[in-house]
Amino acid sequence: MDNFVAPLGWNSWDCYGAAVDEDTVKKNADFMAKHLKKYGWEYIVVDIQWYEPSASSHEYNNFTGLCMDEYSRLIPAENRFPSSAGGKGFTELAAYIHSLGLKFGIHIMRGIPRQAVHNNTKIKGTEKTARNIAKMSSICAWNTDMYGVDPSKEGAKEYYESIFELYASWGTDFIKCDDIARELPHEETELILLSNSLRNCGRDMVLSLSPGPALLEKAELYKQVSNMWRITDDFWDDWDALYNMFSRAEQWCTHTGAGHWPDADMLPIGPIRQDYDKSDRTKFTKDEQITMLTLWGIFRSPLMIGGEMTGFDDFTMSLITNEEILKMHRNSRHSHQVWRKELDGTEHILWTSASTEGGLYIAVFNTGNNNSNININLSDVEIYNNADVLELWSGEKLSNTSTINVKLNKHGTKAYYITQASM
Repeated sequence: MDNFVAPLGWNSWDCYGAAVDEDTVKKNADFMAKHLKKYGWEYIVVDIQWYEPSASSHEYNNFTGLCMDEYSRLIPAENRFPSSAGGKGFTELAAYIHSLGLKFGIHIMRGIPRQAVHNNTKIKGTEKTARNIAKMSSICAWNTDMYGVDPSKEGAKEYYESIFELYASWGTDFIKCDDIARELPHEETELILLSNSLRNCGRDMVLSLSPGPALLEKAELYKQVSNMWRITDDFWDDWDALYNMFSRAEQWCTHTGAGHWPDADMLPIGPIRQDYDKSDRTKFTKDEQITMLTLWGIFRSPLMIGGEMTGFDDFTMSLITNEEILKMHRNSRHSHQVWRKELDGTEHILWTSASTEGGLYIAVFNTGNNNSNININLSDVEIYNNADVLELWSGEKLSNTSTINVKLNKHGTKAYYITQASM
């Protein structure tokens, strides 16, 4: 893992919910390797319930049978992931993704399967059983698969060590752990146990915590135990959710740094919710999608594509292959909001960040419902000499200027890279 670059990848949730299968994962991996790897995209993440044979949509089948080994550890459903047959787990799928030069990730739930507790199955490395370590009062509010684990119980450490030993043997590079980010402080000790077990498993893995909103007062803990943590609940293609992200990003921007990133969640672009309707595409306008990529980029959120990549059109591809925007995401430091105010009769927001290559990034957002035409004085970002300016989406250049005239559609954005004026 590059500690200085927030992860870039794809996650199956937005398009398939709990129902993704091996063939679909491979097709998306093939697409990323062919079209996106050269731009820095590298993670392929299988989201929730890969161990549930009857999963068919974003809806969960409550209290259904799960695939599990003799040591209380969930394993892939063979009918959905046929290469897992014979106890191989995700070994072959991970190897396939690695052969493309990409990295492999999975979603897990905090805790131990209720099925293991009810059957009182074994835990590897100890004589204790699932029932001995379960915290049955600790349950997920929206999924019935798991009980929490009581870290004070003998056998709890062995259980978490055993699951990460298994994931490491498969070749896993990324763990998205759910039902934990906003469960603090009452599940804090379980989070610490889980994190320590992952970090001692012998394989480098990104640890991502969900769901949000994470607790701002626990920011320092998230940094210590994980690499990324969700600052929002599931983010979908709704303008109000995107508008609210400006406030969340402003709150969390000071906690972004090497190896730890507040996570604004997946990018619902292109075809999404494919388990319901193959014709479903993002409801964000083009301007709103540009705004989203710009905010995620300057804020340095992890970038996880949510749509079915094989169905991307030219516009969607232009969003995720814009080299200047990706460079901003990679090179931005000390990102923060400069101001938020009404200009030309509509609300605007100005963000800035320093570039590791020198110079400054700024992003101007029109968050109101009217088109606008405004002037941005570079003195607003403490540049008092004339400068050269590059607009990152259009490639438009301005030379030796102290003011930028910005024309924006409603919900639109312009992003700029500002350097010392050429002599």
